Amino acid sequence: MENLKNSSDVLFILLGAIMVLAMHAGFAFLELGTVRKKNQVNALVKILTDFCVSTIAYFFIGYSIAYGVSFFSGAEVLAAKSGYELVKFFFLLTFAAAIPAIVSGGIAERAKFTPQLAATFALVGFVYPFFEGIAWNNHYGFQDWLKTSFGANFHDFAGSVVVHAVGGWIALAAVLLLGARHGRYRKNGEIAAHPPSSIPFLALGAWILVVGWFGFNVMSAQTIDKITGLVAVNSLMAMVGGTLAALVFGRNDPGFIHNGPLAGLVAICAGSDVMHPLGALVTGVVAGGLFVWMFTITQNKWKIDDVLGVWPLHGLCGTWGGLAAGIFGAKALGGLGGVAFMSQLLGTLLGIAVALIGGFVVYGLLKMFVGIRLSQEDEFNGADLAIHKISATAERETSW
Repeated sequence: MENLKNSSDVLFILLGAIMVLAMHAGFAFLELGTVRKKNQVNALVKILTDFCVSTIAYFFIGYSIAYGVSFFSGAEVLAAKSGYELVKFFFLLTFAAAIPAIVSGGIAERAKFTPQLAATFALVGFVYPFFEGIAWNNHYGFQDWLKTSFGANFHDFAGSVVVHAVGGWIALAAVLLLGARHGRYRKNGEIAAHPPSSIPFLALGAWILVVGWFGFNVMSAQTIDKITGLVAVNSLMAMVGGTLAALVFGRNDPGFIHNGPLAGLVAICAGSDVMHPLGALVTGVVAGGLFVWMFTITQNKWKIDDVLGVWPLHGLCGTWGGLAAGIFGAKALGGLGGVAFMSQLLGTLLGIAVALIGGFVVYGLLKMFVGIRLSQEDEFNGADLAIHKISATAERETSW
């Protein structure tokens, strides 16, 4: 029976890892559809190569920092319990690799390629696992202090803060250090619109992310005996709430509508295992409205050129999700309890601090020593031709 339990857990978490791996295709097509045509190839290449660099960084450094586990053992040791520890690494890697995938959307169309790979290695190898270890593996006594002080640990079931807020706030640092795309904001105060190159590809990316997210959230239980349908239905309700809020507040704009479900899903990750479905619906509605409102302000008023709006989407909606778990997870509002708002607030603020400091240090050092931005000519020609020497579609059909 123990072997059957181990094998079932391996299959369970492996399916989750595969679903979250598929989400990286969603990141790729969401970015491809949003950027201009001259940067589509770069969007696809970045997400795939970032994932591979993330794997190396997390395997050799990051996973050990977060969980104290090293893979420098014989295969016989690694294969114990049907290889459960190995597929657990695979599953958690797909979360870690979401950090550069999130950042990628913010810095699109003007970032150098190789320095971004170096940033990916540093972020996934050191910055992300530092906070991951605090939140999910009780490092440095922070969780114990919260439990003693406020009666509950910082609760983040599937990563509203650990993954999304951290990724979004790192992206903000990168975007600010990069500066806006040339011609985006003119000296006379005008704003040049850069409409999405392909709404169908943008929508495809959003749908892939939505479907994969149910693996992201439900499989965060990590063993099959801890699975609960509450997580699945809460994820559904938050997704629906985020979509409908974006539809209303975004005035039928398809870019907002397809980011709305993502906003709701980002926000529900933290408390999806403790909220009532109605609380999840409200969480999603607030997240959808928050994304539309803050995306518009950052782009038009503050003139922060965050191409995909990853700071409002992941940074702010992830922050809201961390706080929402402490509100709607409470028994007084229909939740299961076991959460404390002050613990959620302090844990979320710590995540933001780690992300901002880590983001400014990593991208600041790269900017200082090697540069992180394409030349104005390369940016004008597009990252596809400047970096990869090929465009997404042929300029003309060959006759042979």
